[in-house]
Formats: sequence, structure tokens, C-alpha cells
Amino acid sequence: MQQRTPEDAMRELKENFGGIIKYLPYIILISIIAIILINMIYSIGPDEVGVVQRFGKYHETTTPGLHVKIPFGIDKVTPVKIQRIFKEEFGTRTIAVGNSTQSHSDESLMLTGDLNILDVKWIVQFRVKDPVQLLFATRDPVTNLRNVAEIVMRRLVGDYTVDEVLTTKREEIDVEAQLDMQNLLEEYNTGLKVVTVKLLDVNPPNKVKPAFNEVNEAKQEKEQAINQAWEAYNKVIPKARGEAKKTIREAEGYSLDKINRAKGDADRFLAVLAEYNKAPEITKKRIYIETMSEVIPMAKQKYVMDPTQSSILPLLNIGQKVQGDIK
Repeated sequence: MQQRTPEDAMRELKENFGGIIKYLPYIILISIIAIILINMIYSIGPDEVGVVQRFGKYHETTTPGLHVKIPFGIDKVTPVKIQRIFKEEFGTRTIAVGNSTQSHSDESLMLTGDLNILDVKWIVQFRVKDPVQLLFATRDPVTNLRNVAEIVMRRLVGDYTVDEVLTTKREEIDVEAQLDMQNLLEEYNTGLKVVTVKLLDVNPPNKVKPAFNEVNEAKQEKEQAINQAWEAYNKVIPKARGEAKKTIREAEGYSLDKINRAKGDADRFLAVLAEYNKAPEITKKRIYIETMSEVIPMAKQKYVMDPTQSSILPLLNIGQKVQGDIK
């Protein structure tokens, strides 16, 4: 068997790859064009915009979809999500493993307006409002947001008493914090918009919680005593006032009745006196008859005695006649 020489191997290689080597420049050219096209075309997601930099300077902002740029580092595109809502936690951190939380007392401990200490935990939800400001106007916008949020919340908590922060003023603090944070973020050109500020948990620190609970219990007992006193007051005082008014009204009615009766009797007496002066005998007789007509019906039995009569029957007949004449 004839032994193959290196020259024979080279000759066979040239015969096998001669066709490929012939088209190698075309293959290289097509590859270069494909690489250029891949670097020229970029995609922006539906919740994003693309911030284009040309030679490091801001050039334009592109909308979602496919776009073309100048390759080889001349154009640089940075996608920025403008529809997504981001969240920052303060005073606590949610740990993904087990969905547990971790406390950060350096952020949450605050002094109220009446010099009490509270452990305040809250969240801030925000989104990107201006992607150009976000990338070029500030170095670390999220850190700026956290600093602004902590400053604003500490100032607002310091403007209210501990009871107001715990109960009645929580919603008011949320609204004021959102407005104040947005004003500061716009002043610093961070490009962020605050969507929500929400107080999650407001409690006294663990070290002072027993004393705080005792104070609250004392306040509740005080309020209970005050309410009970007012309840007793509202039961007794209105009733006494009502009885006093009733007594006054009865006295006034009695007085008015007596006065009217006295005036009526006086007027009647004067009227009778006037008639008496006109005809004394007739008036005297009429008064006598009227008086007898009122007195006689009240008597159950009536006896008329005449010393000249000797029998009882004529006396009865005379008595009946006199009573008939009087009636």
C-alpha cells in the first residue's frame, strides 16, 4: 500500500474546501451585514420608552415598538419603564423568602409634636414621569426619593400629637406627605411622580409600649368617668328643668285663673249693683229668688210650717205650691 504524503493531504483538502473558500468573502460580507442589522434594530416594550443618546448626548425618546439606531456605539438606547408602579418601604423591608418582614428602626422612630416617640412604618408608590430627567438630571433618583420621603414624614409627624397620628389624622398625613414629596421631587428634577403615600403601622416603641398602654388606659377611664357624669347630668338636669317649667306654668295658669275669676266676680258685682241702683226692690227680690232656686234643689226634704194650720196636709200642699211658685 502506497503511503500518503503531506502534499497529498493538502491537495485533498484544497479539493474538498475549494468551493467554500471560493465563496468565503461573500459569507463574511453577509455576516457583517447581519451583525450591523442586529445592532441597528432594537425593540421597546409596551410599558417603556427608549431614551436615545448619540455620542453620549440625549437625542430623542422613542415609543414602544421596533426602531432603528446607528450601530457601533454611536447611538445608545436605554429602555425606561414609565407605566410600572414601583414601591419603596420605610421602617420595614419585605423579604421574598417566606414573605416575612424586617424592621428598620433607624427609619421608623419619630418624635411627635407633643414629644412622644412613635414607630412609624409606611410605603411610597411612584412611577417615572420624565425619563430624560430620570437619566440625566440626577445621579440616584431612588435614593433622592427615599431621603425626601423620610424628611417629609418626620416633619409631618412632628406637627401632630401622638393621638392624632395614631387615630384621626392618618389620612390627612398621607395626603399632605404625597403633595409635599411631589413638590420636592419636581424641585430636584428627579423625573418621578408619587402615586401613593400610605401609613401602614403606627405604634409606640416596644420599650415604652407598657407605659404607653397604661397612659391610654388612664385616658380611657377618664373619658369613661366623664361620659358617665354627663349621662347622669343629662338624666337629672333636663328632668329638673322640665319639672320647674311645669310648676311655673301651673302657677301662672292658677294665677291667671284666679285673676280672671276675681275680675269676673267684680264685673258681675258691679253689674248687679248698677241694676240694684236702678230698681232696688225688684233687684232684691230677683236675687232672693235666684238664690233660693239654687239652694232649695239641694235640700232633700222641705218643710213649711204655718202656725194657723191644724192639719199636716194643707201644709204639704202649701209647701208644694210655694216650691212651684219659686221654680
